[in-house]
Amino acid sequence: MVKYIGKRLAYMFLTMFLIATATFFLMQTLPGSPIASYNKLNETQRAIVEKKYGIDKPKPVQYAIYMKNLAKGDLGTSFVFKGKSVNDLLASRVKPSFILGAQAMVFGTIVGILLGMLAALRQNTIWDYGSTFIAILGVSIPSFVFASLLQYWVASQWHLLPVGLWDDGWKSSILPSLALAMGPLALSARFIRTEMIEVLSSDYITLAKAKGASGFEIAFKHAFRNALIPLITVLGPQAAGIVTGSLVVEQIFAIPGIGEQFVSSIMTNDFATIMGTTLFFSALLILIIFIVDLLYGIIDPRIRLSGGKG
Repeated sequence: MVKYIGKRLAYMFLTMFLIATATFFLMQTLPGSPIASYNKLNETQRAIVEKKYGIDKPKPVQYAIYMKNLAKGDLGTSFVFKGKSVNDLLASRVKPSFILGAQAMVFGTIVGILLGMLAALRQNTIWDYGSTFIAILGVSIPSFVFASLLQYWVASQWHLLPVGLWDDGWKSSILPSLALAMGPLALSARFIRTEMIEVLSSDYITLAKAKGASGFEIAFKHAFRNALIPLITVLGPQAAGIVTGSLVVEQIFAIPGIGEQFVSSIMTNDFATIMGTTLFFSALLILIIFIVDLLYGIIDPRIRLSGGKG
């Protein structure tokens, strides 16, 4: 296990290095200038600003400086929020995105699992058809459409919840969380239903029934546990995107999260913020995939991660 974790950590650092390198040089191909917001500067003043941010240097030198600072944990300084570090910008935006994402993942996954289990245990009944219909809706309709519908009906027409903005109150997080939850809800329902139907038809389930195992024990101890691995596989990467903020949903509800900041930084050519946010997304995704791999061995003891064989 120790050897496996060490190897995976080495791959994680190598992956982050390659992502940082690719992101840096891709930023150089974007049209416009990172100091486009300084539109009232004359040539002399513009040269001073370029020197301040180091963008007057050759690209290889800029890259070396950026990677050196990155090794220290410094993501650079924003060109738009003048004088503010990207680290501080991300830190101030993590909380709203994390709250929305966590709520969406927990609610969507739990409800999706319950719907999937109900559909599998009541196959070819009204419960199965209803669960499948909800899952199809969740997969077919984008989250921003759900967000718009919730905003219009629940907030504008029925006045039950705030239309948008973020005031640290729980009410302002409900609608965006529900919109984001439809994705994991649909995925959970579909995968749990499919996997449980397959597991319930297995020989060892028939043997468990013959031994007098209760329906609850068969459903949760045997069928559900074996259906969890493929579900975790697909939910892991999705969790990274949802927890770090939905680009469109945060815009719709005016949530000051990471997703909203990422869109704004692209619109203003804020290269440092774009690169920093991209690396943050990448690091979280890589970490979640690593955690998912470790969870395999916990959920199913037959999966071993020792001696470099797993």
